[in-house]
Amino acid sequence: MNEKIASLLRASSDIKAKLASDPAFLSQVDASARILAKTIGAGGTIYACGNGGSACDAAHLTEELVARYKRERPGIRAMHFGDLGVLTCWSNDYEYKSAFERQALTFCGPKDCMIGISTSGNSENVLRALSAAKSKGSACIALLGKDGGKIKSACNLSLVVPAQDTERIQETHITIIHIWCELLETEFKAY
Repeated sequence: MNEKIASLLRASSDIKAKLASDPAFLSQVDASARILAKTIGAGGTIYACGNGGSACDAAHLTEELVARYKRERPGIRAMHFGDLGVLTCWSNDYEYKSAFERQALTFCGPKDCMIGISTSGNSENVLRALSAAKSKGSACIALLGKDGGKIKSACNLSLVVPAQDTERIQETHITIIHIWCELLETEFKAY
């Protein structure tokens, strides 16, 4: 059992070590953090969406921004598109695949940033939300997996975790989210 556990820990750390040695990926993380800092500095809001575990990651990101990550500071305007009332109302009356799109069209504007999270890179509802946000003038960032899928080219910046296993992708996405929070609180102090 210990070897199985050690193997799973190594699988997780190997992906992160590979990305830590990739200057292009590091530059993308830096550039995405700068987009978030610019959004905050302009008085905009950071919006996020995803499905399943990625929805939880979107909520995790926004709660770290609104409340705090590690340091006492003013709240940062952030909201995820996982409100149960909105999702179930829209999905019941229309369809689930446009529920995030509807929220992006309702809330997003030119000062804002939309973050779409999809381990496959092909979640239609996330793609539609990003396209809608872009049409409203928002900056768009994606956290993706595998080869980036259809969403990769729909954003200003796409961070692709080159792994096939959903759990490895999600583990890396939450690490990137924590890196963003650290940079926003220590390097950019955009609040």
